[in-house]
Amino acid sequence: MKTTYTKPFIIAEAGCNHKGEMSIARDLIATAALYCKADAIKFQKRCNRELLTPEQYNAPHPNPANSYGKTYGEHREFLEFTAEQHRQLKAWCEQFGIVYSTSVWDMTSAKEIAAIEPQFIKIPSASNNNFAMLQWLCDNYGGEVQLSFGMTTHEEEEKIVDLFVKSGRNKDLVIFDCTSGYPVPYGDVCLLELTRLKKTFGSTVKKIGFSGHHLGTAVDIAAYTLGAEVIERHYTLDKTWKGTDHAASLEPDEFRKLVKDLHDVQQALTYKDSEILPIEQVQRDKLKYRGR
Repeated sequence: MKTTYTKPFIIAEAGCNHKGEMSIARDLIATAALYCKADAIKFQKRCNRELLTPEQYNAPHPNPANSYGKTYGEHREFLEFTAEQHRQLKAWCEQFGIVYSTSVWDMTSAKEIAAIEPQFIKIPSASNNNFAMLQWLCDNYGGEVQLSFGMTTHEEEEKIVDLFVKSGRNKDLVIFDCTSGYPVPYGDVCLLELTRLKKTFGSTVKKIGFSGHHLGTAVDIAAYTLGAEVIERHYTLDKTWKGTDHAASLEPDEFRKLVKDLHDVQQALTYKDSEILPIEQVQRDKLKYRGR
């Protein structure tokens, strides 16, 4: 009997860990591709004036030590790349042999990134109930849509998947088990939600994935064995850098180990082709008790 475990697709979620600097973004791409051996790297795109109310935009950052501006709006603008800069990110990804993608948080960003024609676009948990944006993507973007289910009710999950079904795009949809927190305690990871998502939506959507915000990499291995075909982890060059995501991200050595471990586990998740494997036969001939 053969295994049904396919090779995992592993995404390095760079997000805004570039600190607003294109040179760091390029280093993140090169390192993820050449050293970590990730399959894809993902950034973020936001239109902050559209996404935030004037009060939110002009309010102080909730954690001033992590802020790159006097207000939360200024902070977010500092970290934002233009659509043209995202074209450059995509070109660098092609140069280094890694898939480029971006999370889109609003309609303007969705349109700007769709125009770049990435292989897939990600919908973060915070924006998965922007049904106008989801519908626009179904109608106008031909690539894969990946979508996280963090802080989402079961009723909202059904409504989201139903939108893709009615649009004839459900087989282009990848949904992610996710707990929204930075970092997430192990008790709140709730990995068995993967089995619920597989049972509920496995035959409807393209794939089930896992987006983790926990510490370490053991949980990701378990997520893969439970059926997550796509693994996404936040990724940074230095956990000590200023910003809210760095502490819950993996550094290059950790990410490289995660990729290797996932590939090793994928090879191990099989049944025996025969009752006694050839590697065992040698030992059987030498060691097996034969009686007296």
